[in-house]
Amino acid sequence: MLDSYLTGGYTMFPVRRNESMKLCMEVNQLTKSFRGRTVVDHLSFRVKEQEVFGLLGPNGAGKSTTIETVLGLKKADSGTAEVLGCDPVKKRREIFERIGVQLQSSHYQNYIRVGEICEEMSVLYSHPADYHKLLRQFKLEQFEKQPVDKLSGGERQKLSVVLALIPNPELVFLDELTTGLDTEARREVWQTLKALKEKGTTIFLTTHYMEEAESLCDRILLIKDGKKVTQGTVKEVVDDSPFDNLEDAYLWHMRGEERA
Repeated sequence: MLDSYLTGGYTMFPVRRNESMKLCMEVNQLTKSFRGRTVVDHLSFRVKEQEVFGLLGPNGAGKSTTIETVLGLKKADSGTAEVLGCDPVKKRREIFERIGVQLQSSHYQNYIRVGEICEEMSVLYSHPADYHKLLRQFKLEQFEKQPVDKLSGGERQKLSVVLALIPNPELVFLDELTTGLDTEARREVWQTLKALKEKGTTIFLTTHYMEEAESLCDRILLIKDGKKVTQGTVKEVVDDSPFDNLEDAYLWHMRGEERA
């Protein structure tokens, strides 16, 4: 969880939103290695305000590490990242007052109940969303007094999305957000995200589901071994292949080196 990361003795304060800002995030030549293996390799991209931007790639492509490095949760070897006009390392408190984050590696305190973790998250922010309403929206209200570790995998996944939305974020990061959800639950989450976008929230997501990318994303970036393969709108990525659907186009782009 981000609670220990967020508190650290800081005083809460309201953050003014820069309504004139057109770019929500800018990443230039970002690089991150572990034990001599380059996981994010000179990656550059921009995310515009109020768009849904998708980062797609196979397991081990570097998607989660990209998010964590952009946010300063992991230190970059080189390159720069700017989020909401700020350096996320130097302006950590300000950034985390304005964003929501759902990571695959979320961990919770032992025996903590759903309502308790939502309440703990709410007090970290100046203007939190009503978590009771979010729990109802994601059909989790009946689990409010239940320990988190008793939830199913899909229920825990939905809870992690609820927690990411409690800050009332300008920008939300969602890492494989619908993994473990059945088809109906996945589509319910999609509708919620579309409603968030309509209200002006920028969404950065990673996904394995091509249908999800097609349904939600304004633009996508495909990566393999931490490197950019291609990017653009879904239509542009598809049109740049011999196929007429994203799934086949995705596989074709990923086989670029093999084709060469």
